[in-house]
Amino acid sequence: MKRASLVSVERKADRLIVMNCNSSRRNALSPEYYEGLSQALDLANEEAEIRSVILMGEGGYFCAGGDLNTLVKRREMTISERKNNIEKLHNLVRKVRSCAKPVIAAVDGGAAGAGVSLALACDFVVADRQAEFTLAYVKVGLVPDGGATASLSRLIPRQLLTEMCLLGQPVSAERLHQLGVVNVLSDKPALVEASLLADRIAQGPAGAQASIKRLVAASDSNSFEAQMDLERDTMAEALGGDEAQEGINAFLKRRLPEFD
Repeated sequence: MKRASLVSVERKADRLIVMNCNSSRRNALSPEYYEGLSQALDLANEEAEIRSVILMGEGGYFCAGGDLNTLVKRREMTISERKNNIEKLHNLVRKVRSCAKPVIAAVDGGAAGAGVSLALACDFVVADRQAEFTLAYVKVGLVPDGGATASLSRLIPRQLLTEMCLLGQPVSAERLHQLGVVNVLSDKPALVEASLLADRIAQGPAGAQASIKRLVAASDSNSFEAQMDLERDTMAEALGGDEAQEGINAFLKRRLPEFD
């Protein structure tokens, strides 16, 4: 296990578990966490043996977003300096979304602010049944960042999004599960169900999974025709690969596939 003061990265068999260790501030984001998560994502991209990344928070809460003790000082910066600092968060969100390996958010307790953005950047969201998701920026005179409105506008009705953003109203994990935003509701610590998801991912074809992630990411901005072209090209490449040969042969012979 690699641990800095505010982040730990544990390699556990075929997965990395990245823990935000800032529990005294409900796991608010920190430069140390940015660096630790970024390095973990790089490692996941580089090493074939790593099949997934799990994000979680220490002490029963996923992430409270930006630390207001730090943000209050941003008034003293120029607008350009403020944009550069926000871009650090945005680059981290982009990196989570573009990671070649599936990333799972294990949300205990809840997520707030940019913590919601971080969870939504992941490919899967597992939440304990009592968790709440809150975008309370408006209560301190701020606005959402980290891609929160971009992600949620594609996932939930506009009226619910404005309720979350204009009123700072928490939304339960159970409601978001009903809307398809949360993949799994857990009656146990979220890491338990997240680990079961990681087990399923590890049994699948890594190359196809990476290609599927790229297709899903591209669908946000591609036209219908451009996306069909990308699907054509990606499918044509997959059909000539070893994973497809093994998967198709296993299906035809009525056995389970064994992917490398």
